[in-house]
Amino acid sequence: MNQTDPLTSEESLPASADSDQGWGALSDLPGNPIMWVLIISELLVFGAFFIAFGVARILDVETFRAGQALLDVRMGGANTLVLVTSGWLAAKAVQMVGLGRGRASRFYLAGAGGLGLVFLVIKGLEYASKAAQGIDIETNTFFTLFYLMTGFHAMHVIMGIIVLAIVGWKNSPENLETGAAFWHMVDLIWLILFPIVYLLQ
Repeated sequence: MNQTDPLTSEESLPASADSDQGWGALSDLPGNPIMWVLIISELLVFGAFFIAFGVARILDVETFRAGQALLDVRMGGANTLVLVTSGWLAAKAVQMVGLGRGRASRFYLAGAGGLGLVFLVIKGLEYASKAAQGIDIETNTFFTLFYLMTGFHAMHVIMGIIVLAIVGWKNSPENLETGAAFWHMVDLIWLILFPIVYLLQ
């Protein structure tokens, strides 16, 4: 006796296809299209930050050079390595769940989230070091933007860790792709932010 699964029957396919088509090009991207709307929105916000930073630097080059000289490039570099490694682990988690290896997927995902926590610890130590030097968000324009940009990014790291924990609990390919997409956005933003704020003269 053959019974058709309503979730995979032909009657259900057109509705699903119509739903996907409603997102246009976003439906071709991995994960949930709603997450990609969020990702694009966040990238635009950070893009505005980067433009503001560049304009402010042009208007006050000496202040920005002096402020940049007070940053700890080693901590910033360490955090770059941490996030790049974390992004690789998130990608491996997606690969593992696609192969039906749920336990391995959770292992890689836990590693990605754990390195996110390491990033936050290093960032906290950097902030503490600046506070010990009497440097805060009101010191000058450079440090106002420094704290706003890195603090806003750190908030996204926290959000990303929470997202990874949720998708790890759900542990489905689409959920993991969605969570990994957000986490890769967090990585990408830092890979742009680090050289702009810490390195470029």
